[in-house]
Amino acid sequence: MTKLSVNINKIATLRNSRGGNVPDLLQVARDVQRFGAEGVTVHPRPDERHIRYQDARDLVSVVHTEYNIEGNPQHNFIDLVLECKPTQVTLVPDAIGALTSNAGWDTVTHQAYLKEVIAEFKRNGIRTSIFVDPVLAMIEGAKETGTDRIELYTEVFAHQYGLGNKAAIQPYSEATKLAGELDLGVNAGHDLSLDNIKFFKDNLPNLLEVSIGHALISESLYLGLENVVNMYLQRLK
Repeated sequence: MTKLSVNINKIATLRNSRGGNVPDLLQVARDVQRFGAEGVTVHPRPDERHIRYQDARDLVSVVHTEYNIEGNPQHNFIDLVLECKPTQVTLVPDAIGALTSNAGWDTVTHQAYLKEVIAEFKRNGIRTSIFVDPVLAMIEGAKETGTDRIELYTEVFAHQYGLGNKAAIQPYSEATKLAGELDLGVNAGHDLSLDNIKFFKDNLPNLLEVSIGHALISESLYLGLENVVNMYLQRLK
């Protein structure tokens, strides 16, 4: 069964919009795990516009499933991850000020840098994953960095699937097949939703984990958080 990691960035966005501590980010993390989620994901950015660095620290004592911290491996981020020692760190090439993640790593151009950063995380017992597009050359480049896993950037699939183009799964299937041959684990995330997650999972049998935030929190406004978490878990079986 593919694991569900709930990205709680949007909870922090809502909290920050009014100040104070409503909704309570730490309680939401406790709740999604109680509802059955197998992991919690946060993606702190340098401007801390949603998840704050202190949130990431506070979650260490709250997350008893898998804790995944995503971000661009700049100095402050590296220091944060080494302090928190999450289960997994997912490296994302976010540009400063980017609204959301919008591309995977060029694992050829940035291979030497990624290799250095990944080696440091692995020395500290932290599983590593690299955010990549479903491009075979990028998968091969990821293997050379020493990463444990890749996370497939799924926005293109989600958009095309919404238009009725189920063939958009093909590059992801090919990428997953190659990753398996290279002994790389495969995660996925970005714009996955209740509408497309079952089709995506059914076509990627070796998918280890999905990280879902925006859609899951949005769907919960109508259907309730506990219900939505369990709907994802059913689709991922």
